[in-house]
Amino acid sequence: MKLKIAAMAAMAGIALTASANAATNLVQNGDFAGAAGQINYNTSVADWTVPGDAGSSYTFVFAPGTADSLTNAPQGTYGINPLWGPGDGSANGLPAASPLGGNFIGQDGDFQVSPIQQTITGLTPGDTYQVSFYYGFGQQEGFTGATLQDWSVSLGGQTLTTPTYDLPSEGFSGWMHDNLNFTATSTSEVLSFMAQGNLPVPPFALLDGVSLSAVPEPAEWALMLVGIGSVGGLARQRRSARRGANA
Repeated sequence: MKLKIAAMAAMAGIALTASANAATNLVQNGDFAGAAGQINYNTSVADWTVPGDAGSSYTFVFAPGTADSLTNAPQGTYGINPLWGPGDGSANGLPAASPLGGNFIGQDGDFQVSPIQQTITGLTPGDTYQVSFYYGFGQQEGFTGATLQDWSVSLGGQTLTTPTYDLPSEGFSGWMHDNLNFTATSTSEVLSFMAQGNLPVPPFALLDGVSLSAVPEPAEWALMLVGIGSVGGLARQRRSARRGANA
């Protein structure tokens, strides 16, 4: 019996280890901690880059509670850059905080478009990885008109897009969540996000809570289930042994 329990415990440990490894987030600073402003102009974000100089991408870091402020929104090359929201005259439901409660990225989808990106290391070629993130769509304050928007997400040479959102004038889409699966082709690949939006009004795509982790193979899922069952079995055996001892 002791040998059987030890074997079951070993299987449970292996399963739990596999589960922990599969859940490891390979993205650094996925909540964009740092100072508010326009990237490459008056701020930067640790672990992330935007190719080019200040005139190559209209990409901003928004701090909590400032996105729709006419005084505290981030400064850019063309002055203050607020989004439409309750703070500047649009009852569109833009909340004061992002889903994680901290900073978020806002990127113009048709003006000075360039991706925000990070090099991911530790990948296994041929394995599947899931990119998870929160996103939404808004519009720069002072401009009106409906727009169509989405995020283009790439890992290495593969690109997927979020569903296209039809945003009304002065609107906010609400925060949404997406999971996109990619197959690694190298041990190190660039993860990038690039906003896409139509003319003529400034469409802003919002981004927060980025993570990337391995998707367990079917055999790993089976092992995890065996481990979970083993843990449950061990618990039942111990309860039965205690009841027998107390009888």
